[in-house]
Amino acid sequence: MQITAYSAMWFLPFVLPICFYVAWSDMRAMRIPNQSVLVLLGVFLVVGLVALPFTEYAYRLLHVVVILLIGMVLNAGGLIGAGDAKFSAAAAPFIAFGDLRLLLAIFAATLLAAWVTHRTAKHSPIRRAVPDWDSWDQGWDFPMGLALGGALATYLVLGAIYGA
Repeated sequence: MQITAYSAMWFLPFVLPICFYVAWSDMRAMRIPNQSVLVLLGVFLVVGLVALPFTEYAYRLLHVVVILLIGMVLNAGGLIGAGDAKFSAAAAPFIAFGDLRLLLAIFAATLLAAWVTHRTAKHSPIRRAVPDWDSWDQGWDFPMGLALGGALATYLVLGAIYGA
């Protein structure tokens, strides 16, 4: 992994609660609140100064712009939600560019696991515990915050354990 264990350990305690909140909020209301996206970006802006060398920090800020532009195009095409695009942009600077292929594999596995888990829970007693969640009745729409937050959290946990 290109991410250092040092930087992953700095980011993890701040990012993990945000990832859980994003997943929960998206399942509950099918939306990722702007405040959570801004807090995630704020964590990078503050903690990144300690966790990364300044040149790497500045370079990773470009990731936000690139992913936000790609997300805007995908959202305009109806392929992803606006919250998903904004969360992806805010999560982008936490990812070392050299780990992009690994992140895509983590995201693919997380997406599949999240989809199966959500669809299974939809038809289980779990649904009775939270019957008012909007995500239960969305047809083919899926709360991507569950997969996006899970992928970022998984990447940082793996980075803390196996990072450079």
